[in-house]
Amino acid sequence: MTIESVRQFFAEHAPDLDIIELAQSTATVALAAEAHGVAPGQIAKTLSLRAGETAVLVVARGDARLDNRKLRQVFGSRTKMLPADEVADLTGHPVGGVCPFGLARPLPVYCDVSLRDFDIVMPAAGSIHSAVRITPERLALLTGAFWVDVCQAAVPAGG
Repeated sequence: MTIESVRQFFAEHAPDLDIIELAQSTATVALAAEAHGVAPGQIAKTLSLRAGETAVLVVARGDARLDNRKLRQVFGSRTKMLPADEVADLTGHPVGGVCPFGLARPLPVYCDVSLRDFDIVMPAAGSIHSAVRITPERLALLTGAFWVDVCQAAVPAGG
């Protein structure tokens, strides 16, 4: 799995998209933003959660924080982060490289409206050294994602 499954996914569904591979790690929002020369918010982080009995992926802007009340409203139950070994098993991607593309198992994908703050976002691409430049709308379309509002309001820079 990992980056190869993402390559295969793009070959089948979006052959015009190129995976960007870097020598340095982009496993955290801060590292990825610095490596790609973008704002931390443009890094589209993919969070693996358990909502009730269901594992789900939530893709949000990199500097956003989840809002527990909003999560409960959307999913109808408490949510919790999945442990790293379960994330790798369900997605086929290592923590730091998790993305909604080329998944090991089909999972529901939700895109937080915070992504729409940017014309281009950069989710990982199956490894801690890879990413892809994509519009939020295309990301949602390619993954069959549902748009949700599950993050706290963004704090303006310097505020």
